[in-house]
Amino acid sequence: MPQAAALLAAAPEPKIRVMVVDDAVVFRGLVSRWVQDEPDIEIVSAHRNGQEAIENFSRVDPDLVVLDIEMPVLDGLETLPLLLAKKPNLTVIISSTVTRRNAEVGIKALQLGAADYVSKPETNREMTMSPEFRRDLISRIRALGKRRFERLAQAVRPARFVAEVAESISTPDLPYRLRPFSAVPPRVLVIGSSTGGPQALQILLRGIAPAIARVPVLITQHMPPTFTTILAEHISRATGRPAHEGQNGELLAPGRLYIAPGARHMLVARDGEQARIVINDDPPVHFCRPSVDPLFATAAATFASATLGVILTGMGSDGTDGASIVAESGGSVIAQDEATSVIWGMPGSAAEAGVCAGILPLEGIAPRINELVTGGRS
Repeated sequence: MPQAAALLAAAPEPKIRVMVVDDAVVFRGLVSRWVQDEPDIEIVSAHRNGQEAIENFSRVDPDLVVLDIEMPVLDGLETLPLLLAKKPNLTVIISSTVTRRNAEVGIKALQLGAADYVSKPETNREMTMSPEFRRDLISRIRALGKRRFERLAQAVRPARFVAEVAESISTPDLPYRLRPFSAVPPRVLVIGSSTGGPQALQILLRGIAPAIARVPVLITQHMPPTFTTILAEHISRATGRPAHEGQNGELLAPGRLYIAPGARHMLVARDGEQARIVINDDPPVHFCRPSVDPLFATAAATFASATLGVILTGMGSDGTDGASIVAESGGSVIAQDEATSVIWGMPGSAAEAGVCAGILPLEGIAPRINELVTGGRS
């Protein structure tokens, strides 16, 4: 192993330094206790409003902030741009209970630069007794914190060091094995996304107007109820096309976008010569409901080689099993590349599984989709 690679492998990973900003003392205390049990994360400060966070920010210099929306003195939406002004590469996770107002503000915060959103249980008892919420929050802190360290390391390494490390870790399996794109024009576009997804969806969907006009677009974004409603409204405004949460039994139509409702799976089923949406409450898949896997798998069962799947940024591996079924059915799958993903979990898992026909930067996905769907025709 070259010397640079050896140094990289031997270097201890720094702890993720977390600031918690929330007016609820119970939440601040819980997160502090949970983090104490994690060897790679530490709480550097906890504050009851945004003003305290801003005043103490430079002193504690956090890597990541867990930020509430509703707070006295200075709320989350007012605090977010001030935090990012102090540290542009700061990672911020918005955390609040799910209400329509909070969903609106949460989506706005994501557009302003927050990395992710996690919904809090409605009561202190539910929060204290919820292992799912604890797991969700800690896993997001860890994944986003590590991703931040990776990007910072890449930014400061000399070019020679980067080349040496890249050479030392390259294998015959890299770049990832790609399958050929289907020769059949897509008749449906299915998209899966999670962490960083709302931002990526806005960019992608604005660029595929020619494709949207010709095929139905179905989207599973990991989000709680109410948030998916607001997301659909934002997508409709961004694309100028009808977008709404999928309804059970609804016929698919070109030119429309269907978003999986929060906490429910969205699937596709054949109905004679047509296809319908199926909404169900089956158990979570990969801890997710809605999950990308059922959407992709049932779309492939319905449209076979005319299925085009896209996996955008997100934690975990949801979407890989469904993407495998799309590929086995003769359809095509595109994964967002690592450099442009907030978290390269979902697209990276699909890439490593060898089920993708393309691994592209976010800005390169829309032109490829348009080409596949329209055949170069406007």
